[in-house]
Amino acid sequence: MVLLIGNYVPDRWHSMLHFGRMMRDGLSASGLDVTFIHPPAVFGRVRFLGPTVAKWLGYIDKFVLFRWRLWRSLAAGPHIVHICDHSNASYARAVRHAPLVITCHDLFSVRAALNEDTDCPPSRSGRVLQRWILRGLKSADAIACVSEYTAGDVQRLVANDTDRPRVAVIPLGLNRPYRMVPVKIAHERLNRIRSFDPTGAFILHVGSNTPRKNRSGVLRIFARLRQNWHGRLVLAGERMNEELQREADRLRIRDDIIEVEDAHAETLEALYTAAVALLFPSRFEGFGWPIIEANACGCPVVCTNTGPLPEVAGGAALLRDVHDEEGFAQDLLRLTNPDERARWSAKALENAQRFSSERMIASYRDLYCSLAPAC
Repeated sequence: MVLLIGNYVPDRWHSMLHFGRMMRDGLSASGLDVTFIHPPAVFGRVRFLGPTVAKWLGYIDKFVLFRWRLWRSLAAGPHIVHICDHSNASYARAVRHAPLVITCHDLFSVRAALNEDTDCPPSRSGRVLQRWILRGLKSADAIACVSEYTAGDVQRLVANDTDRPRVAVIPLGLNRPYRMVPVKIAHERLNRIRSFDPTGAFILHVGSNTPRKNRSGVLRIFARLRQNWHGRLVLAGERMNEELQREADRLRIRDDIIEVEDAHAETLEALYTAAVALLFPSRFEGFGWPIIEANACGCPVVCTNTGPLPEVAGGAALLRDVHDEEGFAQDLLRLTNPDERARWSAKALENAQRFSSERMIASYRDLYCSLAPAC
């Protein structure tokens, strides 16, 4: 039996929630007996008192209420315990009698708590939490890293060239079966978005307002592009905050931006299929899921040349230094040529084949069996 520990839903870390479900469904489909648990949303559902109070109430759910369910699940005697997100590594202290695997997606918050610059400045309580997380990672039997880049951080900050924990690299698979859809179907889906003309050309960005995602850079790059091209910018994910809205007004591009909040998989698939390119100038990533989602839909990618992004893009993206915003704009302008876009679209589709969820699940099964042959 495999005990999977997933994320707290009110935290709204959508990528981590997707990963937990991928592991649950994929391992079950492969024939393993899987129990999937996550902290209950009880006190943290109280939102009318503001986000700060909700965060502290959520700690009651995560560190008090969940403890009883975790102990009961551990008492059932799982062969493997797998914490699906390193942010929950503080639960490692409860695991005593089964091999423990933790998936590490990135160590930006841990690095920030150690005074490294990762665009994730921690609060005082955040520093305490990151110490717990680091301690939990060090107690794991194996840490599965989503990229070689993340594995480098783990080796430096956690493993310290010792034999324990074992560090393995298991790249993420596609969290949904994204594919390039016919143009007619893509347009039908995009017609459901208010004030959206699916026949018009657009550049796509998928992400949030988190500083490391560099959405302010997205706006500045698009403003440069608009000097030579008259398409639009689509921001999928979180809506712009007030600071970004002011920046869009200052750049005089606000009317050229379409925001698609919490886009469903079908909508994202259509956006990737129809976009001229995905613009992804992120400063810090542990993996970069939107890159392979775009690839699977034949969408060319323009992204930064640091961290794991070149590793994930695999030669199927145009790469730039994060500060080279004029270069980003020139690459996007280049892709507005249909022949050039078609050439990079073919590269994207080929690269996407490296990231199947089945391959990821098989790698995790191999890791489990190396730790607990009974699995």
